[in-house]
Amino acid sequence: MTTQTVRRRRRSPTAIAAQAGIYVILIGIAILVLIPMFWVYATAFKNRIEIAATPLAWPKEPTLQNFVDAWVKGRLGKYFLNSVIVTIPIVAFTVSFASLAGYAFARHTFAGRNAIFYLFLVGLILPFQSIMIPLYYTLLNFGLLGTYWAMIVPSTALGLPFGIFIMRAFFQGLPYELSDAARVDGCNEFGVFWRVVLPLAKPGMITLSIFVFLNAWNSFLLPLLYLQREALRPLVVGLMFFQSRYTTDYALTMAGATIVSLPVLILYAIFQRQFIQGLTAGALKG
Repeated sequence: MTTQTVRRRRRSPTAIAAQAGIYVILIGIAILVLIPMFWVYATAFKNRIEIAATPLAWPKEPTLQNFVDAWVKGRLGKYFLNSVIVTIPIVAFTVSFASLAGYAFARHTFAGRNAIFYLFLVGLILPFQSIMIPLYYTLLNFGLLGTYWAMIVPSTALGLPFGIFIMRAFFQGLPYELSDAARVDGCNEFGVFWRVVLPLAKPGMITLSIFVFLNAWNSFLLPLLYLQREALRPLVVGLMFFQSRYTTDYALTMAGATIVSLPVLILYAIFQRQFIQGLTAGALKG
């Protein structure tokens, strides 16, 4: 008989009741979260008659026509492409710059290191609303207003404080002996970063990428202010105008909401394990 088995048998009724209560609370929270999602996705596959007859039931005859109409007539296809065009560079730039800066702050000693790092952390408490007007005129002066770069550059800069904080925590938790061994073998500093340290920080990079992707994909106020042309609207902003146009058509509105949320769900489903590992490792090392 193992020690774990003995401990399980010795658990008191109070501990069992407490654990059961926790599970009940978690299940209740999950139900509260899943019910609105179920209603959105179920409505997206219904026609108007079925929505009026059974608004809370799963569709008896699912149809994809709502998605086709939303994608073509509502121009969500164009908005989706715009979101992809701005989100990919934002994720790539933020993760790259945050990894380089996080490595420098974690593994090197230089004058003013802590002061510069804490100066970056000020960006975590700086709300976007406090800088959106000066940023507007800055983008206007540089000729970036009304282009994709008007979202890519500010979003990358606003994401760097959190990214540097995350990557610095991961790099600090890695063993220094590996870096020293690589230097002894003749590897230069960038080679140590690229070939030794960066592959070990893969969970942190994936975690950061997911956070940056979510922020960029769901960004609303920034593109609303700086991407004013209809041809440049990302998906979330386009969905707002789409919803105002089809206010009474719940099927089309829910189909648009499903299109917006689908990439996020797919991304999390693919990288779920790495995401959880990254959060756990960051919590333990930070």
